[in-house]
Amino acid sequence: MSLNSDLHDNVLHQRTLVGWVSVGGIGLHTGQRVELSFGPAPAGSGIVFERSDLQGNPRVTARPDSVVSSSFCTVLGNNGTRVSTVEHLLAAFLGLGVDNARVVLDGEEVPILDGSSQPFVELIKKAGIRSQAACRSVTRVTRPVEVSQGDRYFALIPARTLSIDCIVDFDHPMVSDQNLCYKHAASFFESKLAPARTFGFLKDVGEMKRNGLARGGSLENAVVIDSFSVLNPGGLRFPDEFVRHKTLDIMGDLALLGGLLTAKVVARKSGHSLHHALMRKLVSDPDCCERIKIAEGDHESDLPFDLAPFRLAGLQGA
Repeated sequence: MSLNSDLHDNVLHQRTLVGWVSVGGIGLHTGQRVELSFGPAPAGSGIVFERSDLQGNPRVTARPDSVVSSSFCTVLGNNGTRVSTVEHLLAAFLGLGVDNARVVLDGEEVPILDGSSQPFVELIKKAGIRSQAACRSVTRVTRPVEVSQGDRYFALIPARTLSIDCIVDFDHPMVSDQNLCYKHAASFFESKLAPARTFGFLKDVGEMKRNGLARGGSLENAVVIDSFSVLNPGGLRFPDEFVRHKTLDIMGDLALLGGLLTAKVVARKSGHSLHHALMRKLVSDPDCCERIKIAEGDHESDLPFDLAPFRLAGLQGA
């Protein structure tokens, strides 16, 4: 991986990519072939998606107010332009602390690849990561904010760094009451979260396809479970791969806040719709969080949060 020599210690400045990388694949829900490329972007631009297949190459910026749908995946939109299933790519950007990137695709849906963030992590490392002159902004949660729907619950609690306490509990013997307490570090993200694949139940596949979903789903890009077992020939990548993937989805949705986030995340049977409901609540209430702009000359030890977990030291190939 190509890195600036000072990048491991320079967590105060924004990051972008060194060069461009490309990949092609099938959209999980549309079943359509999509070619995707991403590369460097100016400081302060955030993650911007560009539809090369539409006249004028319209763009959609990844931020909470761009969310137009959250049923089974996160869909962003702007003036009729849509980009769907963005969460695995956005999780990879946040996991490796990439603040700014331009993402170009020739279709509506980000390719699912193997159903995890691991291929995107490898592409980011192939592109290389570099620091930029501008300092970072950090979203710091200042008081607890929560949303719930029945027994589903999602909350952000003030903390000095980013951690996620996630529970999944489906009515299935293999996906019942799994818990993961994840403390973010770029190396942990790469090894413990990024490889976890999306999953689904065999009994739901027919109905999803009738509703225009999962048209590109297969054992190559998702873990599929019947009444008692995993159908994928290679089995699971982790015994608790299901809760790891749900934690990965949370990372992808939180990436819409832009920059870095410090908070303890508590998730109980949550999903995309609950995540986005909380982020709308968070950004609409100035008492819930503050956006801290790091300034030149600031010392990391004097900041009201811990940025050490966002260092890239420990990444494979770093």
